[in-house]
Amino acid sequence: MPKLGMEPVRRAALVKATIQEIGRAQSLDVTVGQIAKAAGMSTALAHHYFGGKQQIFLAAMRHILTEYSVEVRRCLAPTTTARQRAEAIITASFDETCFAPATVAAWMTLYAGAPAQPQMNRLVTLYQSRLRSNLTHALRPLTNTPQRHADMLAALIDGLYLRAALSADTTGENARQTALRALNMFVKD
Repeated sequence: MPKLGMEPVRRAALVKATIQEIGRAQSLDVTVGQIAKAAGMSTALAHHYFGGKQQIFLAAMRHILTEYSVEVRRCLAPTTTARQRAEAIITASFDETCFAPATVAAWMTLYAGAPAQPQMNRLVTLYQSRLRSNLTHALRPLTNTPQRHADMLAALIDGLYLRAALSADTTGENARQTALRALNMFVKD
């Protein structure tokens, strides 16, 4: 078995530290030095692996998007109906791994930076496109206007993340229940 080098381990530590530090600061107003210190390494090493704060942040968001994708697939795996599929996508969106306070802060940072940063905008566009596509596919057999309802659910999901960023009272379970109630309004069994 090949020996795992230190680079992937250090990169993963920097990504994790970036999410934690953004969660602590509630913005991208952190330094590479703070991130590196939280990861237990030097600032120079962080720059060596990523080049700068923007690249570390983008790597952290790609990591979050990958975790979200894994969670969506996990929730979709046991589904057998279109309704279950829509519910699974909503459930995945508010899973504790995706809806942790530090992760929510990272999402808000991504959305705030997207209008001015092409790479951030690309990640937001990719996420929104996949979410809309997944929701539209799930809703197609359930409603005459699946794209419109998918857009509304996606906007609600984003809004619930914003609410969570602004209030500690919003939990993943509260948010999930709110989104499921909206789904129930669109889809009458």
